Amino acid sequence: MKGFLAVYLREILLFKKRIFRILLSFSINPLLYLFAFGIGLGKNIVIGGKSYLEFLIPGLISATSMMQAFAINVEINISRFYLKIFEEFQASPVSHFSYALGEILSGVTRAFLATFIILAISFLAGVKFHLNFYFFLAVFLNAFIFASLGLTSAMLIKSHADQALVTNFIITPMMFLGGTFLPYRKSSLFYKTFYRNFTPYHNFSYFKKHCFI
Repeated sequence: MKGFLAVYLREILLFKKRIFRILLSFSINPLLYLFAFGIGLGKNIVIGGKSYLEFLIPGLISATSMMQAFAINVEINISRFYLKIFEEFQASPVSHFSYALGEILSGVTRAFLATFIILAISFLAGVKFHLNFYFFLAVFLNAFIFASLGLTSAMLIKSHADQALVTNFIITPMMFLGGTFLPYRKSSLFYKTFYRNFTPYHNFSYFKKHCFI
């Protein structure tokens, strides 16, 4: 347990040192999507009796929490390839399980921080939403799964170029095609079948929309 806390607290201390830059970077993409899709293109669109902005925000939370949780692979790669901190963890009495759990929960923390930023922006934009325990449970499970995938990919890849391939060919398509911006019911049968049964992101995005609005 102490090993897990050491790894996790190390990541939190790094967050504190870069908190303003992190908050700024977490805010830019959601703001762009909200202005471009929610306020711009979706201004007069109604989906299921709700405004498009109300439809977009829970999907945006799903996408952003997924991306931020998965993004721990970048920090791990830097630790492995350049700073050599990963080797220090291997030489320390910290078990592999404790290291993995500490890194994954740091990814979950990143995801929740990004979620709260989007909720704050939505509140300022005047969007009405209803939050409950199941919504935050979905955020946690979504972040935990993709942080685990981020850790796994970071352990398997051999270079940053390989990591970019994983993000570009798996994570990014999942974000855009998993029901973030459009209701999947109006999509083709292949699209609905594939993303409903083979991608965890779609299920979390769909569940959050029901908990949120």
